Amino acid sequence: MKMFKYSSFIILLCCVISISANAQVDTIRLKDKRINTSVLKPGLNQYLVYFQDPKKKTTLRFSLWLRDIQLQDRNGQKIFTIAQHWFGSDSTSYRYIYSINKASDFAPIYHSETIGTKTKAYNWGTDKITGADSVAQNMQKDFSLNFKLPNFNWNLDIETFEMLPLAEGKTFAINFYDAGLDPPAYVNYKVIGSEVIQTISNEKADCWKLATEGDYKGTHYSETYWISKKNHEFLKEEDSFNGMYRYKIKMPANAPDLIARFTK
Repeated sequence: MKMFKYSSFIILLCCVISISANAQVDTIRLKDKRINTSVLKPGLNQYLVYFQDPKKKTTLRFSLWLRDIQLQDRNGQKIFTIAQHWFGSDSTSYRYIYSINKASDFAPIYHSETIGTKTKAYNWGTDKITGADSVAQNMQKDFSLNFKLPNFNWNLDIETFEMLPLAEGKTFAINFYDAGLDPPAYVNYKVIGSEVIQTISNEKADCWKLATEGDYKGTHYSETYWISKKNHEFLKEEDSFNGMYRYKIKMPANAPDLIARFTK
């Protein structure tokens, strides 16, 4: 009986240790190079984004987000440039976002956002971020913020998620920063399972489900992302906040190239 109790105790202890190990949070730091930048594929990705207000059952608000990823060589350094075009129902909802990151670890170098005639542009380092004084009429040219730790660009969360070493039971703490806003903070993202979904091009994809939730300015929010296991593609997102819902769906590769038309 004593031997049985001792064996049961050992088994229980092993289970507790195993659960603790599985629940461990993986901190994603630039210096550790935990994200795999080699899986980030250059090219144009397009996402249908729509908002649903349950109080307005017959109305949806649509946007189309284009994210053009390019791998380039500048002064002997490999970099990613990511140009985003957000199209809405009128010209006031259009915005252009341009980011530069090191290809080695996805460290931010530069970030700008233009809405209408207003531009905010930043030079981004590992220890601080400052307004880019070389950009004409930069509204943030006098901005400066020192960092305690290097961080990742929150405007590029989609691309960051695609490069994570996703696996069952994993939780990742990512030090994200939204340029020009509150200081950087770690945000936890947990793999809550996997699911086979049908894509907009009528194909099936086995995906990891990555999720986060929190509170912002008194409002609780939750976000869930579907990232394919095979190709590391961000295929779908579902968010809820303030009684509203937002969805992002990746468009098929044969969707019209609006950037080519837009820049003619």
